[in-house]
Amino acid sequence: MSPPPRDAVWRALETVRDPELDEPITALEFVSSCTVSEDGVASVRLRLPTFFCAPNFTWLMVADAHDAVAAVPGVTRADIVLEEHFVAEVINRGVAARSGFATAFGSQARAELDELRREFLGKAALAGQERVARPLVDAGRTPAELAATRLGDLPPSRDAERLRARRAEAGLPAGDDAPLLLHPDGQPVSAAQVPLHLRRARLTAVSIEANGGTCRDLLAKRYAGSG
Repeated sequence: MSPPPRDAVWRALETVRDPELDEPITALEFVSSCTVSEDGVASVRLRLPTFFCAPNFTWLMVADAHDAVAAVPGVTRADIVLEEHFVAEVINRGVAARSGFATAFGSQARAELDELRREFLGKAALAGQERVARPLVDAGRTPAELAATRLGDLPPSRDAERLRARRAEAGLPAGDDAPLLLHPDGQPVSAAQVPLHLRRARLTAVSIEANGGTCRDLLAKRYAGSG
């Protein structure tokens, strides 16, 4: 099998998200280089906004990048390297060995990161509800109408598609019959609960967006002039 084009590897990296910011690492410019050799070795270098970005978030991105790139047809080896991070050596070695976070960090880790991943997926799904519901609120929908709205009632949009995807990943109802507004445990939001629920969703969305802006600023300053 011939080696894959670089574009195929890049598209795989576009599926990898910062778990806290819910944005692709490519859009965040966390990928500093991406090449594919003639024998199919995909070499990817990752960088982050600060030297001390949280190891658990960082592990998820590096491990997800490895899995995504390794799954590209024609890739014989995924060589994913995190650079300029205080535990880069531990993360790079652990991800390459597929040892798992807890094994790589030993006594410094409480457990694997499945629960953390679910937590951030839940936050992304909650923020997504606010983005989808905001135009409906602005158009005058009442709490009772919003509580009765199903995903299948929504016009096609990027935000609606993204909400469905995050819910599906989190194991929450994502079909046409699923309510637009759901509590984190998957229970429908009642009409009386709608105002408070949307305020919480709004705060979550604003927090994610603010953190994203901060990360972009820090990255730009850290790597100013490096391209």
